Amino acid sequence: MIKRFTEQVEINNPSERRQPVVGLTYFRLLRLLSSLLVIATITSVNATAQQRPLITEDVEIVKPGSIRFELGFDFLQERDFPLSGLNGDQTRIGVISLTFGLAPNVEFEAGGVIQNYLSINRIYQTSAVPLVISQTANSTNDFGDLYLAAKIKVRSETERAPGLGFRFGAELPSSNQQRGIGQNQTNFFATVIASKHFGRLGVSSNLGLGILTAPVNAFTQNDVLLYGLSATYKFNDRLAMVSEVNGRYSTRRNPPLGTESDGIARIGARVRTGGLLFDVSGIRGINRISPSSGISFGVSYEADLFKPAK
Repeated sequence: MIKRFTEQVEINNPSERRQPVVGLTYFRLLRLLSSLLVIATITSVNATAQQRPLITEDVEIVKPGSIRFELGFDFLQERDFPLSGLNGDQTRIGVISLTFGLAPNVEFEAGGVIQNYLSINRIYQTSAVPLVISQTANSTNDFGDLYLAAKIKVRSETERAPGLGFRFGAELPSSNQQRGIGQNQTNFFATVIASKHFGRLGVSSNLGLGILTAPVNAFTQNDVLLYGLSATYKFNDRLAMVSEVNGRYSTRRNPPLGTESDGIARIGARVRTGGLLFDVSGIRGINRISPSSGISFGVSYEADLFKPAK
């Protein structure tokens, strides 16, 4: 359940400043995750294709009749939210996705964020929407926007040519813009996927179109370029290193508020143990509104769910 605020006040004054709350201890998290990686590498299990922690898609499809469940947690520092004018440290708890293998070349995915928390550092510009938070609070929270997507594998990888695929979907308006985090808009996206392996190194690229609804401009949208480039180096069946650059680029000099260019660079690791895949990664923002830095960790599990129709 989303927390209900009993005492409310509108925040639209950019001169108002709030003291940041004490955030989670990143050093302790890093120590915990490092210990997890050391322990996990002791056990060997069979490899299965997985997506986390990368945002950049590869062409591989979840096995027909199977479901892949992913659960993650993100901690992002100094992120700007142009619609509300807030800057703060964002914690995303319960970054979930469910991916169903429907056919040898088709999968369906649904996901979102169970809860977003923002520790407010400052108000850097006037909010374009009324913000309603607790009068004494220096933080806010909200349910994240959900999304639905489908991926089609067009051709398999060959010795000389990459595998090709196509992914499309929509982001649904399930957040509350008055909480200062989400934008509560419907957006559409479609990308072409190419993947190729060079020995232990796998490379994937995404290029596509995002149609973003302008939150405060009636009958306005911004068509942005979606991009992604990732690399995965597999040491063995247990351990792999991953990296990527992923984001969106607006060709407009003055894009509608809330549709600006945004992207991140990431480097991390995946470890398989006990039938689960654990991941951890560091994040660095590459655009003005992107987080300055962050850390992400999560777990994935794949299991047979149903017998596909013939």
